[in-house]
Amino acid sequence: MSQLQPVILSGGSGTRLWPLSRESYPKQFLPLVGELTMLQATWKRVAGIAELPPIVVANEEHRFVVAEQLQQVQAGPQAIVLEPFGRNTAPAIALAALEATRDGADPLLLVLPSDHVIGDEQAFIDAVGDARSAAEAGNLVTFGIVPTGPETGYGYIKAGSGTSTRPVDRFVEKPDFATAQQYVASGEYFWNSGMFLFKASRYLEELAQHHPGILAGSRNALASARQDADFIRIDGDAFAATPSDSIDYAVMEKTSTATVTPLDAHWSDVGSWASLREVSPQDADGNAHHGDVVAIDCRNTYAHGSRLIAMIGLEDTIVVETDDAILVGRSDRIQQVKDVVAELKARKLPQASWHRKVYRPWGAYDSIDNGARFQVKRITVKPGATLSLQMHHHRAEHWIVVSGTAEVTRGDDVLLLSENQSTYIPLGVTHRLRNPGKLPLELIEVQSGSYLGEDDIVRFEDTYGRA
Repeated sequence: MSQLQPVILSGGSGTRLWPLSRESYPKQFLPLVGELTMLQATWKRVAGIAELPPIVVANEEHRFVVAEQLQQVQAGPQAIVLEPFGRNTAPAIALAALEATRDGADPLLLVLPSDHVIGDEQAFIDAVGDARSAAEAGNLVTFGIVPTGPETGYGYIKAGSGTSTRPVDRFVEKPDFATAQQYVASGEYFWNSGMFLFKASRYLEELAQHHPGILAGSRNALASARQDADFIRIDGDAFAATPSDSIDYAVMEKTSTATVTPLDAHWSDVGSWASLREVSPQDADGNAHHGDVVAIDCRNTYAHGSRLIAMIGLEDTIVVETDDAILVGRSDRIQQVKDVVAELKARKLPQASWHRKVYRPWGAYDSIDNGARFQVKRITVKPGATLSLQMHHHRAEHWIVVSGTAEVTRGDDVLLLSENQSTYIPLGVTHRLRNPGKLPLELIEVQSGSYLGEDDIVRFEDTYGRA
């Protein structure tokens, strides 16, 4: 019997849940339902049945966040495969299948998006068990969600006869409402979940038959990849030549071995704030609130924020607050948040992609104030972590230690600073910051100069390969 190996896809941008989810820190890295992030919950859901460590496919820009979050839940991945840019799911899964079979193994790949919510985890585990025999026999299994209503935002799968895993009759695009009603009433259709189970070799065989360009491109990209610590960095030029397509279009709709296993497990892809409200705990009036919220005479609302949110007389309304943005919208129109993000990008505003607090492999910085020719940041450096040796052409910096110990390289000098001590980094002087202690280092950085953008950094040495 083949061993089960999870493949976790973590390349999404997550802008449908703006302003909490952004391109630089999308929804899979957020604890939207429960204490674990969605990426962590995806692993924990299958940790008990996985017989091999997971393969994670992620965007290169998110590599350190992925590695840290997996480490926090003791995932210990076999590989973190880094895509330089997204090419959709068919190439991503091909990279994972090629990596899984590199040394002659042929595991069963349980392919899971990292941003789904599954309320009944035991039902999901049981469905995976039901699907294993079909996958062992060479079928490509997809998990079809038992529909709870005529949803028009999902693709559908029409199943053949049977009670458990059964042949796929056909895949259907997102229907209109009347058609969706017919699908649900028939009992023959399931929502397309985007989760799969199959042997690695079988996926590669079907890809070779139905879309050989994706297989060839993925193979070339992986062959030219380089190992970087725990990461496999895919070659950008080779990957750019790989056709972009989903696994549904490239393989599942064309293969004769597609089967579907029904899944009734309170599933959601959390594709909007409205759908997040539906899977969140609600009060008697249908309100789902996270944080410090005062709601008076409100019904069917969702509120999420770090500051106090007061709501009066609202119905079917979404309110989301972050450090630098507030979203307010009607539940039935909240999908138009994508138009907000598009407008922010057109205006070239950072809130389209970045949070005020930005995570780095060494820690994080939070831009707490700024104005003409100055910016103030709160910087946190993890124990033992080191920033790059760098310099700036257009700004000087003052560093004030709030807590912890800072080792500062400033030109030819090396300084050791403790709480309430400070130093000045003149414009054009090479410098580096390190936390030699066992506790986080907290400091305030005051920048002053003619240009304060993050691209005014010249790196000479870097622990994290950014020089």
